Amino acid sequence: MTGSRVVALGHYQPAKVLTNEDLAELVDTSDAWITSRVGIKTRHVAGPEEPVDELAAHAGAKALASAGLTPTDIDLVLVATSTAINRSPNMAARVAARLGMTSPATMDLNVVCSGFTHALATADHAVRAGAATRALVIGADKMAEIADWTDRSTCVLVGDGAGAAVVEACADDDKPGIGPVLWGSVPELGHAVRIEGTPPRFAQEGQSVYRWATTQLPPIARKVCERAGVTPEELAAVVLHQANLRIIDPVAQKIGAINAVIARDVVESGNTSAASIPIALSKLVERGEIVSGAPVLLFGFGGNLSYAGQVISCP
Repeated sequence: MTGSRVVALGHYQPAKVLTNEDLAELVDTSDAWITSRVGIKTRHVAGPEEPVDELAAHAGAKALASAGLTPTDIDLVLVATSTAINRSPNMAARVAARLGMTSPATMDLNVVCSGFTHALATADHAVRAGAATRALVIGADKMAEIADWTDRSTCVLVGDGAGAAVVEACADDDKPGIGPVLWGSVPELGHAVRIEGTPPRFAQEGQSVYRWATTQLPPIARKVCERAGVTPEELAAVVLHQANLRIIDPVAQKIGAINAVIARDVVESGNTSAASIPIALSKLVERGEIVSGAPVLLFGFGGNLSYAGQVISCP
């Protein structure tokens, strides 16, 4: 068995930007109301001609280019999404076809907002077990398509986009670059975040999610660091699910990562569900805010009241 590492990242967001002022023309809200409650200023929104797999393929292509690889170098494609309208072909197969891959294994994971960290762990496990040598892991969601644009408590949150990571096996003498995952859920509270109905619509019990995230998740995140053999003080960056700035800031503070860069991409991207962590991480790396090889905590949480986190070495 060998470990794995993230070697490259990429992200993609639609060109259309929806501001808080734009939303104020749709529902009874304002920039001040949105900013004070969730910290979001803008979000990117895909049009009807931009399906989820197209967003995912753009992000995947950028990650592959950054890694200096071709699509045929990939033998496993994992797409984390909860906004796939069509069931088959799945998103991973559609992405593989768009990118011109030959014969990869293709799987979707629907763990909503913690989907990317679940998928990253799954890719790591596949490499460690010898079932894959190089994987493309993508988080992609089109949340605007399932938003209730008459509900000001939820429509102000959502955005669209995709983020991707290339994962490959480490050399035998290299230290693994993806630490052990810690994952779980609170099934009895799963109803607090929902995507249900025909057509499907996003809804949540905001206060329940806020209380759970800010009280229950920090000790779990610290345990993720413990499993990876690092202290919170040693972290170079913390990339939490970009749900709400009022969740991100207190959770990051309670983790104790006093020397870390804290990702706050939610301000300009909104909540992009499974895409939020890889988009935020890709932007931090692109801007040079994290040194290559430095330890980064990734921690997803949300729908199903599921969570998953791991410490990775920055590519």
